[in-house]
This record gives sequence, C-alpha cells and structure tokens, in this order.
Amino acid sequence: MEDRHKLPVVIVSGLHSDARHEVVEGLLREIPHSVALHHDLATAGTGTVYRTVRDTSGMLSSGDTPLVNDCACCALREDLMPELERLAADGVTRTAIVELWDSVEPQAMAEVIAAHGDGGAEVTSVITAVDPALVLPYLANGDDLAEAGLAAAATDQRTVGDTWARQLEYASAVAIVDDGQADEEDRALIGQLHPTAPQAAAGSQELAGLALVGFDVEAAAAGQHPACALLPQEAEEAGVSTLVWRKHRPFHPERLYDALEDLSCAAARSRGRFWLADRPDTLLSWDAAGGALCVENNGPWLASLPDAAWDMIPPVRRAAAALDWHPEHGDCCQHLVFISPGLDRDGLTALLDSCLLTDAEYTAGRAAWKDLPAAFDEFLDPVH
Repeated sequence: MEDRHKLPVVIVSGLHSDARHEVVEGLLREIPHSVALHHDLATAGTGTVYRTVRDTSGMLSSGDTPLVNDCACCALREDLMPELERLAADGVTRTAIVELWDSVEPQAMAEVIAAHGDGGAEVTSVITAVDPALVLPYLANGDDLAEAGLAAAATDQRTVGDTWARQLEYASAVAIVDDGQADEEDRALIGQLHPTAPQAAAGSQELAGLALVGFDVEAAAAGQHPACALLPQEAEEAGVSTLVWRKHRPFHPERLYDALEDLSCAAARSRGRFWLADRPDTLLSWDAAGGALCVENNGPWLASLPDAAWDMIPPVRRAAAALDWHPEHGDCCQHLVFISPGLDRDGLTALLDSCLLTDAEYTAGRAAWKDLPAAFDEFLDPVH
C-alpha cells in the first residue's frame, strides 16, 4: 500500500477567546494552504454544534452537527475526524488548524486524533493562546463553567480556573497576544506555570514554525499524569514564586483536612501528588486553582505493587518513580507545587509541615496509620 503523508493538525486552545482568534488568523496567514476548523459549542442549547471551515479568503463551508447524548463536546469528537479526513483528501489543504471552543481542553482532542491513526491526520502541535493580562484573573476564578456559560455538557463540573490551568499546562507552545496591559508579573506567572513551553508572539513566523515541529501525544499525557507529571521547579521572578514541597512522610488525614481551605487558597495554582497515612498504598493527586481543590485516587504507588506487576507499568512511570525512590518508602512521597504572585513561602511550608505525621505517629508504623480518622472519605469515596 502506498504510504501517504498525514495532514498536519495544529490544535489551538484557550479560554481567552479574542486571543485565540488572533492566533488562528495569524497562523492562517503564515502557513500556506492552511484551513481553520472550528466547532462552536455555544449553539448547544438548540441541540446542535455549529461547524465552520475557513481560510484567509473567508468561509469555505459551515454546517450543524447534532448533539451526542446531550453533550456538545461529544458531538465535537464525533464530527472532528470526518472533517479532518475530508480536508486530508481534498488535495488542497496542507495544514488543518483546529480552533477549540472556549472551555474544550486540548488533551482530549489530541487523543481523539491520535486514536484514529489511520485517519490521515496527525497532531503537530498544541498551542494555547494567552492574553498575559488575563492569566491571573482567569486562574483565580473558582466559578463553575456552567455559571460562566462555558460548560461543554450538562454534567460539566469543571471551574474556570482549573480548566484554564490545564489548557496552558498541556500546550507544546504558548502564543502571546499582548496588548500592552500586561506587566512583568503577568509574564513571570506564565513562565512559571509552564516553564518548558516555548513562547512566541501571535502572528509571528516563529509561532508558525512551532506549529509544525511535531507532537508526542503519549508523552504529553504522561507529563500530565500525577504519578509522573513534569512539575515546575523552584522559581522566583517579578514577585511570582514557585514553591516545590517534597517530603517522604505521610500526611495525618485530619490535620491535612483541617488545613485544606488555607492550602487551596494559598496560591493561584497548586498541583502534584500526595500521601495519606490512613491510605498508605494509594497515590493521591492534588489539583487546585481559584481556591477550588480536586483530590483524586490515582491507584497504587509502585512500592505497593508486587514485583510481578511492574512489567505492566509504563516505562515512563517506572522512570519517574526511580528518580525519587526512597530506600524505605519507594515512590510514596509528598510532591506538591504552589505557584502564585505574593506567595507566603515560609507560612505555606510551615502549614504543610504541620500536617505531616509527628515523630511518634510516624514510628507507630503502617498498621497504626490505617486506624487514623478517615477524613478524606467524602473526596475519595463519595456516596452516589
């Protein structure tokens, strides 16, 4: 069978809709024979999602696609691949720019395209469009997406802040749309939230080049997984701090629970993995923005698994565990990162330290730890 080149797909995401539009227009100008595909989920109330396809000359086509299970985002997934396959086969389009609607997260869409490996399209970059002056206001916004009119489905329980954070942190490049309202603090915050992503100005040739460099969907997913996330390092710039807190001693469940409000509000953004004494075998994830905290069970620590199970663990997970392996506790640890302007590093460190087991509690051993009050049942074992 003849090997045919796949259609490069550039995903552009971001809650900053004006910035996102500007980035897409710039890419259309800079990348020859490119086409922008957009699904507008704002029309979901009528039972459909509105699709547009355009290039620099204007609109090429448009149409409605019905909701799938009353879910606009599901309709987007169903309609996306047929449209990309059509563009790949039209003999004209050389690059597809997928402009995601406001609250759609790029990871899900990149994985949809990757899952259709024979679909004639491949993701070459994920670009998040950023207005630097809006980063902190959006990150600090704990409102539900539904309250802001940005929910992608009736069951969508995400917040503005955590959605925006994940859009930024997943990107392979950050497109900056700066209207002069931003200051050094705003720019430092972007850099500390995602220090490994190159930044380029919207409409620049540099951004167009970054759009086609290639994208590893599996590696990007691993970089977001709590067990092996590429968390930011310590930093301090323009009044913005990144505190990395790491310990090899579990939290006392009640003391941590009592401190949750202060900890979740201590920084504009915090995330990582943590270890509870009463659930010593469970890797727990911490994800907070805008004062809203999400805690989830992410399965066992590798140290809790029998040796025979390790062959089923992805190499990237084993490598991440090996980097922080403790002779007694293996990969069980606290690894939390807090990022914010005006961060009270000393106060936050002291509060976190106070939530750990005391020396006496620690030396009592795992059997005694499991008898501690189970303060996190409402997070981890919700009653349906």
